Amino acid sequence: MLRFLPWLGAILLFGWSLWAVSASLWFLVPAVLFGGLSLMGLYDYLQTRHTILRNFPLIGRVRWLGEELRPFLRSYIVESETEGRPFNFEERAMVYQRSKNVSSVEPFGSHLDIDRPPYEWLSHSIGARHPEDKDPRVTVGAPGTAKPYSASILNISAMSFGSLGSHAVEALNRGAAKGGFFHDTGEGGISRYHRAGGGDLVWELGSGYFGCRAKDGGFDAGQFAETASLDQVKMIEIKLSQGAKPGHGGVLPGAKVTPEIAEARGIPVGETCYSPPYHSAFSTPIELMEFIAELRSLSDGKPVGFKLCIGNNWEFLALCKAMLETEIRPDFIVIDGAEGGTGAAPAEFLDHIGAPLRQGLVLARNALVGCELKDEIRLAVSGKQVSAFSMAASLALGADWINAARGFMFSLGCIQSLNCHNNTCPTGIATTDPSRQRGLFVTEKAERVYHFHRNTIAALMEVVGAAGCEHPSELEPRHIIHRVTEDLAVPADEAYRLLKKGALLDNAEPTILAADWARADARTFTPRGD
Repeated sequence: MLRFLPWLGAILLFGWSLWAVSASLWFLVPAVLFGGLSLMGLYDYLQTRHTILRNFPLIGRVRWLGEELRPFLRSYIVESETEGRPFNFEERAMVYQRSKNVSSVEPFGSHLDIDRPPYEWLSHSIGARHPEDKDPRVTVGAPGTAKPYSASILNISAMSFGSLGSHAVEALNRGAAKGGFFHDTGEGGISRYHRAGGGDLVWELGSGYFGCRAKDGGFDAGQFAETASLDQVKMIEIKLSQGAKPGHGGVLPGAKVTPEIAEARGIPVGETCYSPPYHSAFSTPIELMEFIAELRSLSDGKPVGFKLCIGNNWEFLALCKAMLETEIRPDFIVIDGAEGGTGAAPAEFLDHIGAPLRQGLVLARNALVGCELKDEIRLAVSGKQVSAFSMAASLALGADWINAARGFMFSLGCIQSLNCHNNTCPTGIATTDPSRQRGLFVTEKAERVYHFHRNTIAALMEVVGAAGCEHPSELEPRHIIHRVTEDLAVPADEAYRLLKKGALLDNAEPTILAADWARADARTFTPRGD
């Protein structure tokens, strides 16, 4: 009977309050309160859907309250500075401080366990320096590309309008315009809010071809050429897969296809829209290269590349063989790590599908260097990169620039409440609810986006200078030391068995990619011999 005490107590207090009303009308307040609780308890006792509520009327609801408050209690009370996931308190605090343009220094020592793997550090130089370049850039454009683009070392990664609200998208673009870095549209197309700030755009094309979608869901060359001609569009990125859910398509329910989203995506208002897990414009590595050449021609020579999360090694090597056979080079490749985030993804995909960023980057670097393609193709990375060291490590291992999504969301005020998929984001970022977006003041948040970028680049250049370098492109694998065991630490080129230039072309047999190189075929994504 003890489990019914809260309900019985509410009933008794309700009865007492009704009796006490005769003495004072003030007792109407507890009468209404305990009356409501009594009715709630009766509902719990009679309903058949939830066993806990049926067996524990009223008190069973404490469990739901605990589940709702659990992320906040852990984040602000229980977790240490470095325990939290997906981003720990130390990482979030660093972004907040830099976006607010205040000092992000820390006292007394590191919170990391530096004696255990996978700890890493950068080999500093006795000849350390303070680089003069405060805005390091990289030129993107394969040989023959008519309109190469000068990109910042740090840029905003793909986030679609619809996944983010209009205020967030506009604030990001205005911050990018002020800071001189680019804003990736995500596969949801170019919305009016992407264009509001005048910032440079990288137009991402997913399998839904939003913004250049034919009535049958395929690619419309005419629509593409019209949109790609916009001066604000600087590069085009074909999305083969994304880190958070590689190999998984998407469905946009008709109820979410508002006039603004329909305008950006080029689809009918109110109609459910499907994004397949594969592209219809190509089906082989060679056809992908030909599609890249077509997009480059339709855009009058703007850089065209592709983004993917590494899956089968031989498929990426097949792309390299296709580049060699067709002599068509993508201008850039973005490697998205499996630790990348999204508004919603199946748990199995978040946790166990796709290669983590470091392994994907090493594979791509080895493939391009081994095929003597790295000098012609820029390599970028995205996936949980917010600190200057994590960026420096990726740059040392072959990346030319960094894309960040959640880091810039933190700069907008994201508190990692984990409500991205519910349209109930408390900070007005990952929601289309006007009442919640009201709290996100575009002008103020655009400044924070700008400051986060500027201060992070400044921190990166301090790290670059500590290594004795003047530009991030001078960082090499030997600069990063990787702890393998508590007693052994080796340079990254040894830890990851990096290939030498032309190794796959000269003699692939002794390399770690020999088996996958033999499986790779420029004419199919199916492994040769299977």
